[in-house]
Amino acid sequence: MTDLLPPCPKCTSTYTYADDGKFVCPECAHEWTAQTVETPTDDAVIYKDANGNVLVDGDSVTVIKDLKVKGASSVLKAGTKVKGIRLVEGDHNIDCRIDGFGAMKLKSEFVRKA
Repeated sequence: MTDLLPPCPKCTSTYTYADDGKFVCPECAHEWTAQTVETPTDDAVIYKDANGNVLVDGDSVTVIKDLKVKGASSVLKAGTKVKGIRLVEGDHNIDCRIDGFGAMKLKSEFVRKA
């Protein structure tokens, strides 16, 4: 097939399919029509990783360089995987929980999408 279906506006999944004039996302069960597709507003902040990939809540990322952790005696090693991130406003725009370190905030420029 040469015609491409739009990604899901709710979860950005690319596995959408057409059903009776509607688009359906099999991952989050969201249904929409072509007329209801919303375009992102100018005030919506888009967060990108070190490689330029767009990050969304719930993504898994990998730390790309050793990071000093304030208040800890050890460093966060490159290659550490972080699951289920939350994007927040501010200088450190990733809020996450890392095994062995606990709750932490990271900058998106020091991670890549896993």
